[in-house]
Amino acid sequence: GMRSAEYVKPRRALPAGDPFRTPHSAFRIEMVRLQKFLAEAGVASRRAGEQMILAGRVGVNGKIVGVLGTRVDPVHDAVAVDGKPVRAKRKIYVALNKPPGLVCSRKDEFERATIYELLPKEWGHLHSVGRLDFNSEGLLFLTNDGEFSLHLTHPRYGVHKKYVATVEGRVTGAMLGELTRGVFYLGEKLKAEKARLISASQSQSVVELEMAHGKYHEVRRLFESQRVTVKRLQRVQIGKIKLGELRPGKWRILTEPEISSLIG
Repeated sequence: GMRSAEYVKPRRALPAGDPFRTPHSAFRIEMVRLQKFLAEAGVASRRAGEQMILAGRVGVNGKIVGVLGTRVDPVHDAVAVDGKPVRAKRKIYVALNKPPGLVCSRKDEFERATIYELLPKEWGHLHSVGRLDFNSEGLLFLTNDGEFSLHLTHPRYGVHKKYVATVEGRVTGAMLGELTRGVFYLGEKLKAEKARLISASQSQSVVELEMAHGKYHEVRRLFESQRVTVKRLQRVQIGKIKLGELRPGKWRILTEPEISSLIG
């Protein structure tokens, strides 16, 4: 027979999003705490998951794990509760071109139409990241990944967003300077990182603004501080992702490189 020294174990075929082959993959394997894995798979809240672990009801790769803080590889480890396998939920990242006249919440107290009417039925559990208000339109992300949402909405990560605002009347260069220096309006500081005039006439102007924070209605309130009425507000870019060819009311799945570029 073969001497054991010569025997080389055949290497398993690696899955497509493999961490060894694509070091910058957005889906690089992160070891996660067992109770977090259970919560994300929809088995139980973290608290209840901890109780299950302590009660000896959770197994990893066929062995009961009775201690908290155990980390698992969500892709390759086999997790079971009471002997039944638990699957990690597939993470979904969607870009939508939101038309005006829709709300971003699942249910609306005024029975208005929601963005969920534009999406497949089984995506009712996705949540919008950094909402757009009823009359605003443009690029909106939806996901079931809470970490991704936090990364895009928390100011400390500083993901910039670009808007195109169509406003009444002629906007001057002086006014744009005011917006980028920052204004105090009703006790709050509002500021655009960049502002440029796309076109201006007596009746209306079109302005592109780059924002860092995404405070509630920040773009509309910036113009309000200058006594200017916004007629149309469209978000055209988030991070490096542009609205591009996506038509109003249509959606597409974000690619792995796009997701990586957003969460860096």
